[in-house]
Amino acid sequence: LRDGALEGELAPTLTIKDSLPFAFHVFSHILLQLSSHVIAQKSQSQGIVIVALSRSPSSYTSLLKNGMDVASIHILDCYTDPLGWKDKAKTVKDVDKLFLVIAELGRGLVGENKARFCVAIDSLSELLRHASMQSVAGLLSNLRSHDQISSMFGLLHSDLHEERAVAVLEYMSSMVASVDPESSLYDQNFTKGKFNVRFKRRNGRVRVTCEEFKVEPGGISFVIAGIVPKVQFNLQLSEKERIDRSNVVLPFEHQGNGKPIQIYDGRRSLEEAMGEIIYFRDSDDEMPDSDEDPDDDLDI
Repeated sequence: LRDGALEGELAPTLTIKDSLPFAFHVFSHILLQLSSHVIAQKSQSQGIVIVALSRSPSSYTSLLKNGMDVASIHILDCYTDPLGWKDKAKTVKDVDKLFLVIAELGRGLVGENKARFCVAIDSLSELLRHASMQSVAGLLSNLRSHDQISSMFGLLHSDLHEERAVAVLEYMSSMVASVDPESSLYDQNFTKGKFNVRFKRRNGRVRVTCEEFKVEPGGISFVIAGIVPKVQFNLQLSEKERIDRSNVVLPFEHQGNGKPIQIYDGRRSLEEAMGEIIYFRDSDDEMPDSDEDPDDDLDI
């Protein structure tokens, strides 16, 4: 998401899906991280358009208050009046108008040049409530192919929709993340979980990663898991094992009887190497070597 898209390709898209109202912590974390990169000019995106469908704009203002740059972030309020009773231009049902509004707000942030912006949709589920699957898919496709959109990500509550709708959104995404809570029958707080991500690379290959996370009052923290495979033996060496290994004499160290070994490397002279080359001609008809160029008589 931070690196963005290459010229002429679709913008990378992340769909965060869960079966509980748990992934919003992850969505907020990604939004905070990306906004900090935008403000520090470490991202291809120079601005972020937040499409607020499940949270009020004031909640995002409170979330981003510590590092929010008003000039680089715009919150599109689709929460207060989703059906467009007061402002028909912002109705969620008309996804074509919604696309135009998002594009216009993004241009207002970054200008008309080749500068790009990111789109964050806090609830793809809310879009699917008010518009058809085909309309939502068309909206996402238009956003991904927009010249000025660097990347986009959205949140989907997969248990609220048919498998077909979830499969369509996954197919349209270059990255799919699933949030799986970890809890027991005795612990229903859902403060820990796993963040599984599937990446579709440009070369067609797929990479899967898994991170463990923990929700705390101060935010969410991630721990990368599964990098070192679980084995039945110890991969670390003790102090005695390290000393024993350093005392092992390797095969090429057996030569020289303790004296420094001099190996001819082809760069010293023959006198230094104490050697000579003896050449025998195959027959008397073979002419001896000459400094003359045998091809001097050729007219090229």
